[in-house]
Amino acid sequence: MTDAEVPVTQSTVERFTERYLRSIGCSIKRSENHWVVTVPDGTETDLSAGSHTLACGKDSDQVDNAEHLNPESEFFQRILREAIGRSPTGKLSIGGETDVELPDWIQNSAVEVRNAQFTPYYDRTAAVFLFRIGIETVSEYQQEFLRAVAMDARSEEHLPKLEDTFLEVTSIDAETDTNDRSHFTETDVQPLLDMARDLLLDGIEERIDEIHREASRAADAEVEEYRQMQQQRIQELEEEHSNLSSKINELSEAINTGDPDARVQALKKRKELKSEYDDIGDTLNELRERRDKGFPEQQREIRKRHSLDVQVTPLTVTEVEYEQGEVDLELTKGKTKRIETIGYGVGIGITDTVRCSSCGQELTKQNPLHTIEEGVRCMECIENL
Repeated sequence: MTDAEVPVTQSTVERFTERYLRSIGCSIKRSENHWVVTVPDGTETDLSAGSHTLACGKDSDQVDNAEHLNPESEFFQRILREAIGRSPTGKLSIGGETDVELPDWIQNSAVEVRNAQFTPYYDRTAAVFLFRIGIETVSEYQQEFLRAVAMDARSEEHLPKLEDTFLEVTSIDAETDTNDRSHFTETDVQPLLDMARDLLLDGIEERIDEIHREASRAADAEVEEYRQMQQQRIQELEEEHSNLSSKINELSEAINTGDPDARVQALKKRKELKSEYDDIGDTLNELRERRDKGFPEQQREIRKRHSLDVQVTPLTVTEVEYEQGEVDLELTKGKTKRIETIGYGVGIGITDTVRCSSCGQELTKQNPLHTIEEGVRCMECIENL
């Protein structure tokens, strides 16, 4: 899985919201820490007509009577749902005059690419799904991002390069129109969606595991802090319990040796201290028992607060048409020239595996092309001569 994702940052949220609101006819007056959005009467939106104050940017908490605009705010989620509802499907064509994307195995090679000529043979169709992934604990927002997953509609092949291309051409800055009508049916999309979701979950598993480990460490630290606090409380109560025991013993001696009035006062005081002594003893026994069991209730409460909630929501599906064919790479090194013809797709890059003519190893970024004398030969092959 590639990193074909868009983090849902504050700047992304603000740019998306401004673009969407203006597209439906709203006006926006911006200041340093808030916007005033005016929704005209008759605008096709769930927002009420009139003025809305949105708090954003620095010192946004100081804006009175405002809705917050940030990645986890209800206002942004409402805008996002509304925008998606307007165009959950779309269509996009990738082709025309585009530069050939050179493979990794030649970008840092000593061999020069003099020319790259792409010849399209046929059109292919892919489904690009855009998912929203939200990862948070019960008590703390963690992160949210959008990720694209591209699948060839016919072969069901995963197309990771197309994911990056899709996000690039559909970015807020690119302003690419994807509102053409898609020909996909629910029957076409559902099996691809299921596979895309599985690929997505596999791709973010490591990130989720890392966040889970961080949450577990935070929970462990909080549990240990609670344990130390309770141990300190136990020690304080033990000291108080011991002091009360000494006072009760002193009063018992006074009762046995004092005059009648002093004995009456001592008896009364001893009764009060014994009651307090018993109460502290009960509290100590309870705390010691909970400590010996590891404070299970507090552990459950703390770990529940730090447990992860992962939400994976498909937002849109875009039918992407792209050209598939071959690219002729004119390679030169010194006086040696060679034409290498390999499979290529616009937006997805090289589709063929190229192997060393000598040792048969695959050319990669880590094992790049080194020479074109007597065929294409890799770095490892030359180094092992």
